[in-house]
Amino acid sequence: MGVVVPLEQRTEQETIEPLLSLVAEDMARVNEAILVHARSDVEMIPELAGHLINSGGKRIRPMLTIATAQMCGYRGTAHVKLAASVEFMHTATLLHDDVVDESDLRRGKAAARILWGNEASVLVGDFLLGQAFKMMVETGSLEALSILANAASVIAEGEVMQLAASKDTSTTEDAYLAVIQAKTAALFSAAAEVGGVIAGCRREERAALESFGRNLGLAFQLVDDALDYSGKQSILGKSIGDDFREGKITLPVVLCYRRGTAEERDFWTRTLQAGEQDEEDLYRAIALMERHSALQDTIERARHYGAIARDALAIFPPSKHKQALLDSVDFCVTRSY
Repeated sequence: MGVVVPLEQRTEQETIEPLLSLVAEDMARVNEAILVHARSDVEMIPELAGHLINSGGKRIRPMLTIATAQMCGYRGTAHVKLAASVEFMHTATLLHDDVVDESDLRRGKAAARILWGNEASVLVGDFLLGQAFKMMVETGSLEALSILANAASVIAEGEVMQLAASKDTSTTEDAYLAVIQAKTAALFSAAAEVGGVIAGCRREERAALESFGRNLGLAFQLVDDALDYSGKQSILGKSIGDDFREGKITLPVVLCYRRGTAEERDFWTRTLQAGEQDEEDLYRAIALMERHSALQDTIERARHYGAIARDALAIFPPSKHKQALLDSVDFCVTRSY
């Protein structure tokens, strides 16, 4: 099912390549910092952390920190520690998410909780959060520490909000957007803003970076929502329909439920709210999404937030870094993984 239509006639690799190239040298340093701070005398910690850290994630969030710092003219090294902190925060939330969601796969590999258990996954996630805050303190920037600490709190609130809304077919679009604003967009926002903070950006520039990251994060998550019903498992690194099987109320479901007939709403209530699913239900769910244009409209929402993200960068003068960040918006909206 092809619902993700490119904004321009460029491949995903072409839209993300300029950013990858510009941040490559500093990202190598970020990776070194990640490996150093994942070490522990407790053998299970580096084993479990390394399982996820080395599993091929896109690392867009730390790249945002590096790229925004570079765009704003930063010449020091603190942005490397902040970027590593951002990646550790993200990794910790993935470990915790998989336990809460009872997920079996993560990036095409067995989830850490399957190999080491739920308790170990939660505790190693806590270890990574501790290491993240240690690196933040080492930068000496109280402003950066405040922004990332606030993001950690907001992300936790988003997780609880999602848990409260789990399997609730009465969830509105506004309620769902509030969840992903906290759960996903908060870290994108903080990752982009702290790059400007460490570079000493003016207040209006910091606000622009915060807006850029937040709206990019919303677009990113909305595309994730659509891909769960329309992507390919070999590309995504996870099973298609995981959200459906776990009873998650994502935007495609919200739109389908609102637009459906009484009989169709009964289907969603049975499969998601009551958790009564059979082998053919996922195919019917996808067919209903096609009928009601739920996936296409989810992508259109993502395009909308992507456009806001692009406009947020207008305050900055033209540069190769600014263009690479603009291209990254296209990547996040048109990606297939």
